Amino acid sequence: MGINSPVTHLALSGGIGGAKLALGLEHIFNSPKLMIAGNTGDDFEHFGLNISPDLDTLLYTLSGKSDLERGWGLANETWSFMKAMKEIGGETWFQLGDRDLAIHVERTRRLHEGERLSLITSSFCRKLGVKSQIVPATDDSLKTLVKTPEGILSFQHYFVKDQCRAKIIALQFDGSENAQPCSALEKVLESLLLKTVVVCPSNPFLSIDPILAILGLRKKLKKSKARIIAVSPIVGGNAVKGPTANNMRDLGFTVSACSIAKYYSDFIDGFILDKRDEKEIAEIESLGIRVGLADTIMTDLQSKIKLAEDVLRFSETL
Repeated sequence: MGINSPVTHLALSGGIGGAKLALGLEHIFNSPKLMIAGNTGDDFEHFGLNISPDLDTLLYTLSGKSDLERGWGLANETWSFMKAMKEIGGETWFQLGDRDLAIHVERTRRLHEGERLSLITSSFCRKLGVKSQIVPATDDSLKTLVKTPEGILSFQHYFVKDQCRAKIIALQFDGSENAQPCSALEKVLESLLLKTVVVCPSNPFLSIDPILAILGLRKKLKKSKARIIAVSPIVGGNAVKGPTANNMRDLGFTVSACSIAKYYSDFIDGFILDKRDEKEIAEIESLGIRVGLADTIMTDLQSKIKLAEDVLRFSETL
């Protein structure tokens, strides 16, 4: 698998929620024709190591190595490093498993030698047996910052250390004014071979917005001839997982699938709505967006594949 292989389908994804649909797509394509551009706004340095949480969740999920119960990290993980860190009074709020450490150490070593994150991630894909192309949305520095009543927090401080307790006043994507799409992603966005772009059901504000904030990326999506479909992360007026619903309330949005469709309305052609929210079809279609119905709750591998199939089938009708 090469990072320059021809791509016909692109997915934009954050971590856990997006990775579920990405896994379904991976099983359908099982080839480099699928590219998954992962959010890097969560990336940070911890214990001197470069951590890329969303990219790692995608890598572990698509390679079949992820911990399905937690939704992140590796299955059958051990925690001797964290226990030793606690014994000497080190920080333990961000958990790094013993086997998980390997990817962070190797990534850090290669970044320090000047290698680009996209090429390192492509190498990890090959070594872990992932057939699709996972790339960081950008190779440049881009950091999600959370403005709260107590001040500005780094993303991991807000998300992990404080468990999303702070009210969000606004989000900033530090570095976005200079960050370029990684070269592989830029080529795909400009390619006439690209048929479909899928916005996975990740958190629109914390996971997808950092991707869309990259210089020129949203404009490239608007200009693309590909069919662009977003999958709703909201079902029955609540988030499937994570803080999406609370984030929407904090930022002044009504918690509904329609609010998400409206948020993406400047660049999407279609919207996958959970069948439980069928009553919202007319309102979404009034925005000029075609709607497809599906069961968007992904509880096992078959439901992930089924949703991916439904998304691709719907894309053919646009």
